[in-house]
Amino acid sequence: MYKMIFKKPSRWMIILSILLTSCLPITPSPTTSPSPTIQPSPTSTLTPTVVWFPPTPTRTPFPTSTPLPPTPELRPGLGEIIFQDDFKTADAWALSVTAKGSVALGKNKLTIAISAPKTYVSSARSQPVLGNFYAEITASPNLCRGLDEYGLLIRVNSEQDYYRFSLSCDGQTRLDRLYHGQASSPQPWMPGSWIPVGTPGTLRLAVWAVGNEMRFFVNNGYQFTVRDPLLTSGRIGIFARSAGDNAVTVNFSDLVVREITLNR
Repeated sequence: MYKMIFKKPSRWMIILSILLTSCLPITPSPTTSPSPTIQPSPTSTLTPTVVWFPPTPTRTPFPTSTPLPPTPELRPGLGEIIFQDDFKTADAWALSVTAKGSVALGKNKLTIAISAPKTYVSSARSQPVLGNFYAEITASPNLCRGLDEYGLLIRVNSEQDYYRFSLSCDGQTRLDRLYHGQASSPQPWMPGSWIPVGTPGTLRLAVWAVGNEMRFFVNNGYQFTVRDPLLTSGRIGIFARSAGDNAVTVNFSDLVVREITLNR
């Protein structure tokens, strides 16, 4: 049996061993890697993008308020009532009865009735003679159609000299003038405002007359203005006319005439 003999290492051997050991690579001790975190898969949710200040290609101005001009007074200077006629009597009116038509007094009304085709019937007050004035009268057509017409006579000087404010039964209006027997129309037929078509109906006719200027109204609605110097004063009357073969009947009532006071 062999006997193993160990010698005590020398000093140089110890130093050599230390040097060799320091040259070996250092192997890091294993470390535990963290497990990867599993992220949830994204969901498809669309969120609209809020545009707080959208682009504006052009500047939109703020609306401005433009004051409207004042409505002109179409009937200035209306003064005291000169006279009223409630048609209880017909003392100032010319009544008539013919085969073609009649002017008759009813209960607080004057009635023009026409039975013949293309017939004109009128009546005028005997007084007063008016220069500047404002007059209103109620007209109520009962039988009337198409271009049958009715209305107010103003500045009547004779059967050959007056103005005729006409309304037709189809809703038109005009102004005729008879001067020395010659007829003309300073205002030809035009569509009227506030004029009902057909019958029966009730309308308030009015005229404002100052000098050569005359303004015409129906149911307080302005119709037109005519300036004509030929007739500047006269009386008031009424009329009706059948344009065809049918009968025409119109009642007139509640005449009011006022003075006009203007600083001219």
